[in-house]
Amino acid sequence: MDKKALRREMGEKKRALTAAEIENRSARLAERLFETAAWREARSVYAYVAFNQEVRTRPIIERAWADGKRAAVPKIVAGEMRFIWLESFDALAPGGAFGILEPTEDGPVADDDGALVLVPGLAFDARGHRLGYGGGYYDRWLAAHPGHPTVALCYGFQRVDRIEDEGHDIAVDAIISD
Repeated sequence: MDKKALRREMGEKKRALTAAEIENRSARLAERLFETAAWREARSVYAYVAFNQEVRTRPIIERAWADGKRAAVPKIVAGEMRFIWLESFDALAPGGAFGILEPTEDGPVADDDGALVLVPGLAFDARGHRLGYGGGYYDRWLAAHPGHPTVALCYGFQRVDRIEDEGHDIAVDAIISD
């Protein structure tokens, strides 16, 4: 299946989820994340801010703070993704082309070279390859900041047999699905 068709199919399946399903499944996925060595060993977590029907990350960020970890979320600045330290959800506002919540300030830029990075996507295969939303922001950021442990959280239907990867695609280290 080509990427355009796969994006359409995954979008349809995600839109079919009810709000209660999203919250319940997200909570289960978060609990599985909290059981991993990657979570336990991380001093900080770089998490996407969930948009539409994505696996919810707010409870994960709240748990990071409760566990004494720092949290950062992405912001697009001049076409480049940066992770900005987040101290409060009040520091977020709709931004960018899609109105995704992002920090209102351009800094301070997160600087933990070993931070656990939660990587969003529409589909994932067993090799860790992912189908993103087409902007390439995470692939470019991960290529420029190698060595971070990476985890994708997804619904079971987002796991597919194979995603054709391109030279610039960066695979995730682990996928947690329900």
